[in-house]
Amino acid sequence: MNFTKPASRKFSTSILAVLGSLFLFGCEKVKEQQPERFEHDISISIPKAETGERTREAGEIIIDIRENGDVIINRNAITLVQLKQRLELIAKEFPDQSVILRGGANTRLQKIVDVLDQAKAAGLWNIAIATTKPE
Repeated sequence: MNFTKPASRKFSTSILAVLGSLFLFGCEKVKEQQPERFEHDISISIPKAETGERTREAGEIIIDIRENGDVIINRNAITLVQLKQRLELIAKEFPDQSVILRGGANTRLQKIVDVLDQAKAAGLWNIAIATTKPE
């Protein structure tokens, strides 16, 4: 008589553990591919505007422009050339990708125009400038 458990049960438990690990790994990869969705630069004080309403979309790209002129995506300062390269790659895959520009009230307009220019050159058109309502 054979009193051992069938080998298939051990095998199915191992497969479930592997599948669970792969699922968790896949979730982390999806989160890494769209970090802009979770991007928040605390050093930006967004200007106020009386008009304008907009709901947030999943997956939108947030570009922060600091008052010193630094362009920030994904908590990393990048040059305008790097910005254009990144936006070109995104525009190839997602031509209707939404982009939100955030800058402080004292950010130079020329820097904002430079970033807008790079987004347009990359082929993106769905661009908004973030503001807040006055208190």
